[in-house]
Amino acid sequence: MHTVPLTVMDYVGPAVGGLVFVALMSLVPEPRRRTLNAVILAGASGVYLSGGFGPWELIYPIIGVPIAFSGLRSYSWIGVGWLVHAGWDIVHHVWGNPIWPFMPSSAFGCMIFDTMIAMWFLAGAPAFVRRPLAAARIVDA
Repeated sequence: MHTVPLTVMDYVGPAVGGLVFVALMSLVPEPRRRTLNAVILAGASGVYLSGGFGPWELIYPIIGVPIAFSGLRSYSWIGVGWLVHAGWDIVHHVWGNPIWPFMPSSAFGCMIFDTMIAMWFLAGAPAFVRRPLAAARIVDA
């Protein structure tokens, strides 16, 4: 077990990042928003493949990819997938390697970020920011 001392920014930075993510994703029109986020979730299943647990690292992609596939049809599944990923973040924070070797608390920060966006997805991923009308016409054309 090897945790690192956490600072205020280890909490605040990922929380701000989560809010920025939600704001930016609010600009993506439906149904592309759901599809894009299911793909992002599937890609996140490979983040820890060199995270210090050897062949055990394959457990998360085996669980995460089918959840992400289900996310193509449901925001709830995307939310569940990010919560599962947050659990894997904690395991790595306590016993494994950080996501970013130069930032020992990165797995902890990822847990905060993932949990925040998971709550948004479980709420149905409502748009909190509206696209300008001109941009909406160009994108939807």
